[in-house]
Amino acid sequence: MTLDRKPGSARTVAVLGAGSWGTTFAKILADAAIAAGTPRVIKVWGRRPEVVDQINQAHRNSAYLKDIVLPETITASTDVRQVLVGADLVVVAVPAQSLRPQLREWKDMIEPGAVVVSLMKGLELGTDARMSEVIKQELDLPSERIAVVSGPNLAMEIAREEPTASVVACTDSATAGWLARTCTAPYFRPYTTSDVVGVEIGGIVKNVIALAVGICEGKEMGDNTKASVITRGLAETSRLALALGGEAKTMAGLAGLGDLVATCSSALSRNHTAGRLLGQGLTLEEVGRTMTQTAEGIKSGQAVHELAGKLGVDMPITAAVVAVLAGKLSVDQLGPVLLSRELKPEGDY
Repeated sequence: MTLDRKPGSARTVAVLGAGSWGTTFAKILADAAIAAGTPRVIKVWGRRPEVVDQINQAHRNSAYLKDIVLPETITASTDVRQVLVGADLVVVAVPAQSLRPQLREWKDMIEPGAVVVSLMKGLELGTDARMSEVIKQELDLPSERIAVVSGPNLAMEIAREEPTASVVACTDSATAGWLARTCTAPYFRPYTTSDVVGVEIGGIVKNVIALAVGICEGKEMGDNTKASVITRGLAETSRLALALGGEAKTMAGLAGLGDLVATCSSALSRNHTAGRLLGQGLTLEEVGRTMTQTAEGIKSGQAVHELAGKLGVDMPITAAVVAVLAGKLSVDQLGPVLLSRELKPEGDY
């Protein structure tokens, strides 16, 4: 199939992943089409038959979105080939560490000319690859057919249709605009950028910083402490993004500061919640048993730390969080370790 991405918007969409964000983005796509009066087929692939059945029969995904009612234009299947057939837009929302092997299974099922968009916020362990890089490597796609959506995207708030803005990133402005038109809903306003690196790094590192803020909250530290960690966390996120070729203005925008603030301050944030539980004294294993969804920062933190080391980028908060996760530093030592660093001017990133 051929795809002209300049006019109009996607007509058939495959969403691979029936978790909270994948299901919410499917709802955004459905509501956007309804608002625009545009026919659109939206098919969701899910691993669990009970989740798929509930989406099809009750128009809900209560395992992830409680009592949110989904548009009837959304259908679901455990058969990924059936979901992908005819899709001019493929949205991927699976755990970061499982992406590469799943793409290898799906490669021959994706329509020629389809645009693939990542909703994932993580680095691959072992390769330190961003999700768009994994997609490019495994699917052998040109950059203009790979996009990223990121920003302050707490799924439950968006599913409740609370207004939010986000960022669509693609090296090709026509593709970015096409995707933005596809996902513009009454409550969801996308901006566009060509800075894929900056958008992805903002979404990756904020998870690690949110763990740190959560730990501070679990230790019953005050707002001054949390504000300090968020601000300095943005500084080290910016250092890494700039070292990889990202843009400073992206870090000051929705995919940088916006996503960081939302993730570090909301009880709906999985990473913030995981950090808070660690701060309250739970072990990493106990946190895993307590939470039903993946806190991506727990797995991606080590990859971020390794990447920073390769590039010679100073990321003390990330290093401290990784040490806590590895059992090399206690949560009680986190604050003192950060405060004992050498003094320097604030502007020295």
